[in-house]
Amino acid sequence: MWSFVTSFEKITFRRTREFSNFSSGLVQAIVFEVEDRELVGGSAYGGQRAVCCTADLAKLGVCSEGEIIHRPSTKDPSWPQVFGVSFNVDELVATFPSKSIQISSTGMYNLYFMHCDPNLKEVVVEGKTIWKNPSGYLPGRMAPLMRFYGFMSLAFVILGLFWFSQYARFWREVFPLQNCITLVITLGMFEMAFWYFDYAEFNETGIRPTGITLWAVTFGTIKLTVARLVILMVSMGYGVVRPTLGGLTSKVILVGVTFFVASEVLELVENVGTVSDLSGRARLFLVLPVSMLDAFIIIWIFRSLSATLNKLQVLGLTF
Repeated sequence: MWSFVTSFEKITFRRTREFSNFSSGLVQAIVFEVEDRELVGGSAYGGQRAVCCTADLAKLGVCSEGEIIHRPSTKDPSWPQVFGVSFNVDELVATFPSKSIQISSTGMYNLYFMHCDPNLKEVVVEGKTIWKNPSGYLPGRMAPLMRFYGFMSLAFVILGLFWFSQYARFWREVFPLQNCITLVITLGMFEMAFWYFDYAEFNETGIRPTGITLWAVTFGTIKLTVARLVILMVSMGYGVVRPTLGGLTSKVILVGVTFFVASEVLELVENVGTVSDLSGRARLFLVLPVSMLDAFIIIWIFRSLSATLNKLQVLGLTF
């Protein structure tokens, strides 16, 4: 598969006037495949690993002092790709040259901006890079999801047509729980459709459509919450051995609302906006409440189901 960094668009580096009275070393960009990360950096005599070329390493002739240490890949000697720009005397802004990179093998690629000049302090980078696969702007790990959600949208449409035809046919005999199932199927149709349009627009424009993503996340969270509560109510015997939940209604609603809020926050942080991986602590802080609530609901379901089955056994013996 072929991929392209189409350009470095107006990448600029800014330094403060306080540190502008000298010509600087290079501010470099390095692009490398994750499997080649060991090719970046090195050490002189087996000591501490360094990214910048030191005087000792320069004497060995393996790198140029003040530049990033890197060795050519065995698969492609032109990789890693390294290029840079320097500041002239009294120059506050250095502009990166426009550049396109052709990538001929599938993988996870990193782009780092770094410098080895100790006199360059508080350098700020501005601008953007564009990464594009042959099929569009979707990252490789997200590209299959567009096809998946397209297939699931079609599957939900077929399921919905069948369900609604039966619902219309036997509408006089519909139980309240079947109305909840209808709601879950409807929410699932909307969720799959919104996710497909979200990935399709992202793939076409390279920009994550915040509005569509927000709707997809919200419909998905509501569907998940309603599905959990339907299973919980069935396990409590609602519509089977009891016509209402009685005093448990407020508790079920409270658990459902809490689960919805926790899940919605997690999904919004993970999906709305830029594509990035949360740090371990941040993700744990958001995932832990959802996991605990989910475990609580599952335990409640099994305990309620056990009580309902015991009641059914008693009723069976009575009759």
